[in-house]
Amino acid sequence: MQTIRPNVIDFEASGFGFDSYPIEVGVVLGNGQKYCALIKPASDWTHWDAQAECVHGLSREILVNCGKPVALVASELNDFLAGKTVYSDGWVVDKPWLSRLFFRCGVQPGFYLSALEMILKEAQMDIWSQTKRQVIQDMALLRHRASTDALIIQETYARTRQLISGGLAGW
Repeated sequence: MQTIRPNVIDFEASGFGFDSYPIEVGVVLGNGQKYCALIKPASDWTHWDAQAECVHGLSREILVNCGKPVALVASELNDFLAGKTVYSDGWVVDKPWLSRLFFRCGVQPGFYLSALEMILKEAQMDIWSQTKRQVIQDMALLRHRASTDALIIQETYARTRQLISGGLAGW
């Protein structure tokens, strides 16, 4: 029997401060379905942090040329996540980026964003970092991008859950 996997979302952004905005979103559902999109910066989204670019490896030029318009990404997220709860391991930054995305196009999210900590047990938190390192090694997922990070978070959740329950299924 397998451990139930939560729906997970992750963002990459133009920087780390107040003026930053989302540039990529990745989602993996509990059933394994995935969504990922580069986000073309809105015309008034101009902040750019070279240190953030070093982390995610996306240039503003790539986003301008290959990113999807903000309204399209919001619409696709609403379709993909309709009525679901999706969890973030970085809620404190992901929530403002999600809000900025949806506010920019005047649309409400049709899903719920929650902090991953809301479903983590203390015992999972105690072994999270070491398990996450093992997940990254086992899955050979080296790039720091939204979809990869969402998959790593989901797998780390599943493994920590299995470890604390002795391999038993369930939440």
